[in-house]
Amino acid sequence: MQQIINFILRNKTNLLYLLLLTLGLAMSIQSHSYHRTKFINSANWLSGSLYNTQANITSYFNLREENEQLVEENTRLKKMLYNAEFVPVTETERNSFPYGVIPARIIKNSYALRNNYITLDKGAAQGVEQDMGVITSMGVLGIVEYTTDNFSAVQSLLNTKSNINAKIKNTNNFGSLKWNTLRFDVVQLEDIPRIVPLNVGDTVVTGAMSSIFPENIPIGTIQKIDLQTSESFYKIDVALFNDMTNLHNVYIISNRDREEIQILEEKINDD
Repeated sequence: MQQIINFILRNKTNLLYLLLLTLGLAMSIQSHSYHRTKFINSANWLSGSLYNTQANITSYFNLREENEQLVEENTRLKKMLYNAEFVPVTETERNSFPYGVIPARIIKNSYALRNNYITLDKGAAQGVEQDMGVITSMGVLGIVEYTTDNFSAVQSLLNTKSNINAKIKNTNNFGSLKWNTLRFDVVQLEDIPRIVPLNVGDTVVTGAMSSIFPENIPIGTIQKIDLQTSESFYKIDVALFNDMTNLHNVYIISNRDREEIQILEEKINDD
């Protein structure tokens, strides 16, 4: 108590000044509408800034939960999209849709090698199998090549072994999508005949000749077209929609009819 009294005595001049200043400001604010308006606006700005900061902090810590909810919603929407032609009547029919969608997260990604792979946090225990297609919200990413119980390795589009059926959007002109290793944002579309009308900027999507991806999944746009006089097929550079250096959430596409299709094709080849 004595220390408090000593403090007041030592600083009585400053404390008196602050008291008189506060009283003066209060009286000025109360008696002048202009000052009162400025004070209220300043108070609102300060409180609004504090609330906004609090909201931003809360939102930051809730980002992961919100992101997971968005991924789940996108998974449902993509499953509906890829099975749009199959209109369900019963729950049994809904469960027999050919395409399934499994959400996953990338835990490792390479893009600077000749044969790049992407590691996902889902594996056989979650229903992931070899030769399932992998996409992002932007487009095709690659194909599952190896699985363990809880992880899987995806052969990226940026892999010299990659070979995906692709076509020019809104046409039936398809070819093979490969990678020449020169750039991590551009792949090559081969086997498109020179009689096909092409333009820079045309969209390239997955073709119907594959049992891995549904048809018309985006891949990229035509960036460059090269055709020598003596050649029968275009050399086409395709700029990818995906930023292969910045990937997070993906969707694994399963085709329940794939095994049956493979058995049929093997019989045809045997003949």
